[in-house]
Amino acid sequence: MLFAITAPSGAGKTSLVKALTKADPALAVSVSHTTRPKRAAEVDGMDYHFIDPVRFAAMVAAGEFLEHAEVFGHRYGTAVREVADKRASGRDVILEIDWQGAALVRRQAADLIGVFVLPPSRHTLKERLAARGADSPESMSKRLVEARSEMSHIADFAYVVVNDDFDAALDNLKAIVQAERLRTPVQAKRQRALIAGLLS
Repeated sequence: MLFAITAPSGAGKTSLVKALTKADPALAVSVSHTTRPKRAAEVDGMDYHFIDPVRFAAMVAAGEFLEHAEVFGHRYGTAVREVADKRASGRDVILEIDWQGAALVRRQAADLIGVFVLPPSRHTLKERLAARGADSPESMSKRLVEARSEMSHIADFAYVVVNDDFDAALDNLKAIVQAERLRTPVQAKRQRALIAGLLS
């Protein structure tokens, strides 16, 4: 299965996805490629594949991205092979992408399940961005303006989770994954032998 989890910067998406995949070994995150500089706490190949703009452009030209976009002056992309390899291994895959990326993936993968994570308030979002200490005041102002634009697209997503209480938001994400795994078309494939035996 393929999930897109989207949120404005500071809503807590990355922390939630890390906790979700830690709790569920059958879930894997597709690690995006980016041209932005690596932050001190980030690990290449785990948080992102950090590459230079020339290599990124070459991958775009070769059609190696499922989706790609420029955000705050840096380029981000989801590699086709990264997603295909993880799905082929039998794991459900999470894409951490923005609403535009989700729209692009949806055109190629009709089975994409979209989840939008919202902050409980604009004030809380601003506090969380400030607490990260990763942005200048100008950059933070841009992120807040962009957040409002991003959140206007929640109608494009099947699910909305409000990250007010972290544990409650995580439980909601777990419930979404479990509910989607129990849908009849999914179970018809995963339980094919059982169903055939019961109906014989």
